[in-house]
Amino acid sequence: MDLSAWCSAELGSAAAEVFYERVSISSVFGVRLADGREVYVKTRQDDGRASSCLAAQTALASRGFPCPRPLTPVVVVDGLAVHAEDALPGGSMLPGSSPAVARRYAEVFARLMALLEEVTVPPPLPAPRWARWDHADPGPWPAIDFLDARDQSAVPPFVTDTALRVRKRLLATDLPCVLGHADFEAQNLSWQDGALLAVHDWDSLAWQPEAALVGAASGAFASASPPGLVPVGSSAAFIEAYQELRGRAFSVEEKEVAWAASLWTAVHNARWEALHGDAPVSLDAVRQQGEERLRLANA
Repeated sequence: MDLSAWCSAELGSAAAEVFYERVSISSVFGVRLADGREVYVKTRQDDGRASSCLAAQTALASRGFPCPRPLTPVVVVDGLAVHAEDALPGGSMLPGSSPAVARRYAEVFARLMALLEEVTVPPPLPAPRWARWDHADPGPWPAIDFLDARDQSAVPPFVTDTALRVRKRLLATDLPCVLGHADFEAQNLSWQDGALLAVHDWDSLAWQPEAALVGAASGAFASASPPGLVPVGSSAAFIEAYQELRGRAFSVEEKEVAWAASLWTAVHNARWEALHGDAPVSLDAVRQQGEERLRLANA
């Protein structure tokens, strides 16, 4: 994609400088335009989810939630979904995975989920691959070509067994789906002077049960690079704080679903580590915490 030409066409000013670049599932370019504005341009494969995610992000920004304000609609270029959004520079990650830190993240998540209840968009399906336990592919894992092409014997049996048990528990629920952030990790939030500055990565919205989204966030909120899994007590603090802040206690079913979902991202990451020969951060966490989380999930 010709980034400068796209900026000229969609933003009315050519790109004068690219001051930031991150290439991943969703590639991000920090661009200084010829007219002096600074924007971020995001590109990702057009899987049909982008327009719904961007509409929800726009709605949240208009309600005063701290997230970048989209500047363009989604434009499909060479099979890529592309949009631009405001730059919200500065801030830093809030580190730590203690119960006290868990509560701070839960406060943000509760506020976010309350606002998303007021947002109506077509469900962004399918879910991001690390939250896609509801896939229809054979086996425990969603089909991901570049992972499936690797030697699966590298994945320890306990990781696959945990994934099977988690997925069975999550698929057994008939809780209604809602819109929520499925990549609620420290690396996607920035803070300044103790206050939340911005939540990023709105491509990662998902349509899953509320309790599952809460559970997933409760396990992953402290993740940066490499991602990991917080202590069981910190997930418990997150789940409890969320209920208090929303003013509604989860049912037994919801609590079990939350605990099941708290493991799913970790087993996805553990499989990734095993297939790539990476340091076993999530893998060791699943080995150490898996049985307790499965017990709490009744899985």
